[in-house]
Amino acid sequence: MRLERNLSWRTVDLYRRSLDQWEAYMTAGGRPLDLQSVTEGDIRSWLMYRSGQGDCSGTLRHKLQALRALYRYLMRHGGMTTNPAAQVELAKLAKPLPKFVREKTVDAALDADIDKDDFTQVRDRLVVMLLYETGIRLSELIGLQDAAVDVVKRELKVRGKRDKDRIVPFGDELAMWVTDYRRLRADVPAQCGNLLLTSKGKPLYPSLVYHVVHDSLATAGGTGKLSPHVLRHTFATVLLNNGAELNNVKELLGHESLAATQVYTHVTLSELKHNYELAHPRALKKGGYYGN
Repeated sequence: MRLERNLSWRTVDLYRRSLDQWEAYMTAGGRPLDLQSVTEGDIRSWLMYRSGQGDCSGTLRHKLQALRALYRYLMRHGGMTTNPAAQVELAKLAKPLPKFVREKTVDAALDADIDKDDFTQVRDRLVVMLLYETGIRLSELIGLQDAAVDVVKRELKVRGKRDKDRIVPFGDELAMWVTDYRRLRADVPAQCGNLLLTSKGKPLYPSLVYHVVHDSLATAGGTGKLSPHVLRHTFATVLLNNGAELNNVKELLGHESLAATQVYTHVTLSELKHNYELAHPRALKKGGYYGN
């Protein structure tokens, strides 16, 4: 998975843990694990057991996909003739719309007064601005190299999923904040080549970024889930609401398929309906179309 398919370490680890759980279930009580004799019923029983342990439908899908992949591999290289996991139905996933933050909330967070000579405050502002103005993922933000951010060309190079690079443009305001941040970072003993560092010169870590985003948006009046990924959703929604082409948004987000980006069109449609209900005189009348 890692070397031939170039999947991420995180994906490989998810598969490994799923298969470890499968082995533990099948060998409970000292039973030997005989992959040749596994049936669809065994797999369904395991999935029911995992559901009883609290696994959601998405997690169950991942576990079944891990088993399917194992048996496909064994059919190619291990002499297996059938894949008992192939006929087991995947759990159906609920498809909630991506959460996003109102533009005025993000604007308030980015316009709030800070001490522009304070390294941590400027870095935290830059974290929120980068996520909102470029739509990069949390992992991409943490791994963003200093040399990959060009304030002259107004673009940055991101190493995305499956180690694929993409170029993301940004505006003058973000370029200014990057420049100011670099000035303050010169006094930090950098221990790596990352753009964003802790005060001790080490790379940022996920929980720190999460708290920076959450606290910044909450202080500006944001409610609900306020995470780095929500800012990525907000980036895509804002672009589409303001007329960006779907294919262009797909490239900026680093999606492999257009289907992954199309979900944001449903968000923008929902937002349009919301604005219509607030603004259109007929919609405001009792008994109007949206009032029924």
